[in-house]
Amino acid sequence: MSDVTRRAFLRRTGLIGGGLLAAPVLGACGGGAGGGQAVTSGAVTIGFWTHDPGYVKTFTASAKRLSDTPGGAFDYTLKTTQADSEALVTKMVSQGAAGTGTPDMIGIVISVFPRVMTGGIGKQLLLDLDGLVAPVKDDLLRTAPYSIDGKLYALESDTCLSVLYYREDEFKKNGIPEDVGTWEELAEIGARLHQKTGQSLGIVGTGDNTSITNMFLQLLLQRGGGYFDQGGNLVLDSPEAVEVLDFMAKGVASGFLLALPDPYGAPNTAALKNDKLIATVMPNWYNVYGLQANVPEQKGKWRIRNLPKFAGGGHIASALGGTGFAVLKDKPNTAAATELLKQTYLTKEGQLLRFQQGGFLPTLKPLYQDKDFLDFEDEYLGGQRLFDVYTPASQDSPVFYQNAQLNVLIEALGGPMLETLQGKKKPAEAIKEATAAYTSKKGN
Repeated sequence: MSDVTRRAFLRRTGLIGGGLLAAPVLGACGGGAGGGQAVTSGAVTIGFWTHDPGYVKTFTASAKRLSDTPGGAFDYTLKTTQADSEALVTKMVSQGAAGTGTPDMIGIVISVFPRVMTGGIGKQLLLDLDGLVAPVKDDLLRTAPYSIDGKLYALESDTCLSVLYYREDEFKKNGIPEDVGTWEELAEIGARLHQKTGQSLGIVGTGDNTSITNMFLQLLLQRGGGYFDQGGNLVLDSPEAVEVLDFMAKGVASGFLLALPDPYGAPNTAALKNDKLIATVMPNWYNVYGLQANVPEQKGKWRIRNLPKFAGGGHIASALGGTGFAVLKDKPNTAAATELLKQTYLTKEGQLLRFQQGGFLPTLKPLYQDKDFLDFEDEYLGGQRLFDVYTPASQDSPVFYQNAQLNVLIEALGGPMLETLQGKKKPAEAIKEATAAYTSKKGN
């Protein structure tokens, strides 16, 4: 996956482009913009829209495997359209309103999914997947972010488990234990380290609103808080949110955390290359897209572990980013696209192929106990058995609930958060201000 561009990386994870574009209103006959007789077997060309070449690679391999399987119903060809996720969703909605030209399958970045939660768009265009996932419903991870009114409309591509990446050589050199139990302990160690060497053990974003809020969201979810509850109600104004923001602000002030305008681009790469950043909280995809892509020369020096817990409680893991794949309903190729999605995402063979092709973690709970995954050793991470970390993380990772107004909240939260990180505003004041701004703007 070394050919993946930085922009594709960021788009894949929903880390830039948080603004949600206005969408055309679908007419009553919008539907799947299909027409024609349903294809039930034989040759089929699937209109496949995605923002990431990693998904093209994965689904192409899966389609070939299914086409080559004796007795398979379909002989697949993928017709791929690749662009950033917001542009693809905008085009899908526009074509749906026009009644023609929609894809058969589309990947929707988690931060863009609120686009289809508004105005009945998802219900009109996308296939309800509840029946498809029924046999594995209790084993399927990360369904909440892609659900509308209790029904599932996309399947998550990766559990996006957030862990602590750390430089094993630098930890040993500076006498930092690899098994520090709490964030509070690590923050004290990090402050002393920064005073001594100028190095930091984590980052916060200070650029656009999305990058500013991403690290906060990871830690907030881990601590047991969140943006919204299961019913879509705002729950940001909480003791956990104030605690996490205070923790981050103090971390920046002490040097434990490194403030960067772009925590995923050139400033981050420079900090990694100069050994200024020797640990960071990031999801599993950061291994390939963040470390291997930018500091390949540090192969063998990095390791992962589960997150230190907050003294007040919470989880040992968190999550950030993701992409859900959806099928357009009422189209000639709906059945074929649904079968391709099922075989790629709801079977061990498909999930193993996804992991081998693109590094995507399983989204079925039992596979975290499967030998084919447990025995995998990552060369970049010094031959570490990743699922010694990911398996317990998958069992104690928080749920992220979406809301159609997510972008409004990010815009409301970014400014007050930045002022707090700069020491200009108290954490409780920032959370209150963001909550009030969201409440005021969400209806506009």
